[in-house]
Parts: sequence; C-alpha cells; structure tokens
Amino acid sequence: MILEVAILNVKLDEGEEFEKAFNEARLIISSMSGYISHDLMKCMEQTDKYILLVKWETIEDHEIGFRQSTEYLEWKRLLHHFYEPFPTVEHYQALN
Repeated sequence: MILEVAILNVKLDEGEEFEKAFNEARLIISSMSGYISHDLMKCMEQTDKYILLVKWETIEDHEIGFRQSTEYLEWKRLLHHFYEPFPTVEHYQALN
C-alpha cells in the first residue's frame, strides 16, 4: 500500500467552494483502479489549508492509472484552480 500525501493551500475564502467541488471529485478518484481509500482533512489553525491522504495499491496506480487517465482531466477541471501555490504530492510506504 502507498500513501499519497498532498498539502492543499486553497485560495483565500474559497474553502467552501473547494469542499463542494471535492465532494464531486471524490467520486472520480474512488472509482479508479488501485484506489483503496482517502481522507480530506481541514487544518484547524489555517482555515484555507487542507491535507489529502489517498491510499493506493501501488504508486503506478496513482502516477499512471489515475494521472494519465481521461478521468484525471475532470479532476483537474474541478479542483486545480483552487490551489495557490500548486501542491507538492509525495508518496509514502510503511516500513513494517
């Protein structure tokens, strides 16, 4: 299992609209091959900051299967205009 981690800095005062768009976009990611689960969490100290945690079976499921899919184009359309700056995405795996 691979954990995708993205810190999402949403443009000021656009958090509510981002959350609505993400509610639609979550249906896209959850339908992808290799997807296991996800959590979107809102920062308590900075109201326009979120963290997205997505569990994938493999890194290729995310990097190739999702990011190179036609479904990803809709994901981008729904969400990418909210970010400032654009997030860095990292992948983690358990050591045990």
